[in-house]
Amino acid sequence: MLADNIDRQERSLFVAFTVSATFWLLLTTAVGLLMSFKFPYPDLATSPYLSFGRLRAIHTNGTFFGWASLALTGAALYVAARTSGIPLAGRRFAWFSLWCYNIAATLGTVTLDLGMNNGDQEYREWVWWVAAIFLLAVVSAGISTVWTVAKRAEHDIYLSNWYFIGGYIFTTILGVTAALPWYQYGLGQVAVQGFYMHNAVGMWFTFLALGITYYVLPKLLNRPIYSYALGILGFWTNLVFYPVIGAHHFEFTPLPWWFQTLAIVFSVGMLVPVWAGSGNFLLTMRGRWESVRRSLALPFIFFGVLCYFLGSTQGTVEALRSAQAYWHFTNFTIGHSHLTMYGFISFIAWGGIYALLPRVTGRAPSVLVTGMHFWLASLGVGIYVIVLSVAGTLQGVHWIAGDPFIVSVESAQPFWLGRAVAGIMMFAAHVLFAYNVFIMTVGSPERSASLAQPSGAKA
Repeated sequence: MLADNIDRQERSLFVAFTVSATFWLLLTTAVGLLMSFKFPYPDLATSPYLSFGRLRAIHTNGTFFGWASLALTGAALYVAARTSGIPLAGRRFAWFSLWCYNIAATLGTVTLDLGMNNGDQEYREWVWWVAAIFLLAVVSAGISTVWTVAKRAEHDIYLSNWYFIGGYIFTTILGVTAALPWYQYGLGQVAVQGFYMHNAVGMWFTFLALGITYYVLPKLLNRPIYSYALGILGFWTNLVFYPVIGAHHFEFTPLPWWFQTLAIVFSVGMLVPVWAGSGNFLLTMRGRWESVRRSLALPFIFFGVLCYFLGSTQGTVEALRSAQAYWHFTNFTIGHSHLTMYGFISFIAWGGIYALLPRVTGRAPSVLVTGMHFWLASLGVGIYVIVLSVAGTLQGVHWIAGDPFIVSVESAQPFWLGRAVAGIMMFAAHVLFAYNVFIMTVGSPERSASLAQPSGAKA
């Protein structure tokens, strides 16, 4: 049995994080699916509790801070202990983090549906005391991770832990900065909103996802990462360029022109960490494509890496003023966000869970169900991104041409039905994933010699 030698409490912790994340994935993407049908059928579900404004905030905050944060943090804690060569330290902090994540997601969902929010600030809609509970979860998980790395058996800090610790530290700074009272009005609020919503993706989810990939990929391929130096380059250049680029969401606004330009320049600079990281992963896979194909987890990692490269490069192009003139405020931006948060972050989370959870529980997922999950999710998000990119481009063309607004609505309307169909495919994939999580946690123990890893790989 290729299962990692960890004690029951550490095993229970990883399982609890994964099961909690799966619950929020199902709930919040079901909300997203309902929202997708409200575009072609605007009279659907007209109750105030099911209004688009409330549901969208529930969907985005729930998927971000419920599903993705729980899934990535659970895997990150597991990886931190494995790469440090010791049992996870500060377990009470880790368990406390789990409870805080779930309490914050629950209270955030309820308050948003009751109409209580922090205003129309994307990904910051939770009222302050709910956001404080979430930040407490981040700090607690960070303490457990830093404690574990500090007690590591080896002298060197493994690359994954650089990304984990960087994510915890920067997200703590991000949450505190976003709550400062003098940044809650005027242009200060606009600048901090760009800082918050973009770095919530780039300095939290991206750092955790990259750290997980730097462990899972060489582990499953049974070979070292192609270049440790490229990984360090990606870490520091991401830290240099990413914090500023949120202002590119507010081009052609009263924000200082030089600040907008700086965000564009740093968006171009982001090609360095993105291409360094993507190239590092792809070169690690080079010559091992048969192993990737035969693995249950690696296709998810491979697809996530591709979406990281494509989505982030697209973000650089989208930051240019000539592109913003057409795509800003259109459906194109929604397609872009799903290419990164879903195509990159969620696929890396799934790959990490399929790679690591069987090693913890000794139970493997269904091969058939995993394959169906992969293809439904990948084709679904592919269709989703394409139809919204076309719809958004048409909207922008009509706006630039000065056509009546209703013309842009009529042009986009056929693509909204495609969005809903793609949403059905993605939600079906999530149900299949939930079934696999059930199999991997409470199903019959797997007796096979290989669990979620390529044929011939060593433990």
